[in-house]
Amino acid sequence: MPAYHHGNLRTTLLAAAERSLRRHGADQLSLRELAREAGVSHAAPRRHFPDRQALLDALAEAGFARLDAELRAALDAAGEEFAPRLHAVTAAYLRFATEDTALLELMFTGKHRDGAERLVAAAAAPFGLLDALIRQGQAEGILEPGDSQRAGIVLFATMQGIATLVNGNLVAPELLDGIAETAVDQFMRGSRRR
Repeated sequence: MPAYHHGNLRTTLLAAAERSLRRHGADQLSLRELAREAGVSHAAPRRHFPDRQALLDALAEAGFARLDAELRAALDAAGEEFAPRLHAVTAAYLRFATEDTALLELMFTGKHRDGAERLVAAAAAPFGLLDALIRQGQAEGILEPGDSQRAGIVLFATMQGIATLVNGNLVAPELLDGIAETAVDQFMRGSRRR
């Protein structure tokens, strides 16, 4: 197949890679297959992704950016009060974690690899947003003062645990919203200033 100029090849390849990731997982991602799907020569993707790991890193980086955008949109829509903001960000995270399970796994495993500084930086935005939200609750006297990162880890572990239960078919997806609401309410009660 002859190569041709594709004005938005990087974006096209990332979109195709994300679709493939959803269907088949990271192990099945192939630059050659993505080139075929995009209708370009098998060498064309290498202009944007020198190897498979570069593609995986770009996918993970884009995933963190999308997660950050979705969490910020949820916060913006929730208003200024802490409780609705916490409920909104939890629901947005769980929606992402249950709809894009393979991408989330790629994001988390990729950032712990040597040389993954860009992924660590990309992850800082959504996790910084969660930390700022915890600090808001502490400043308003809703959550106990102290180490915001420690409280954030408890919240994150709760969210990730719920997502794992849903993704593992241990909890029916239609129960997700109710469980998330209960979890947030219990987190706030357990973290309340005494």
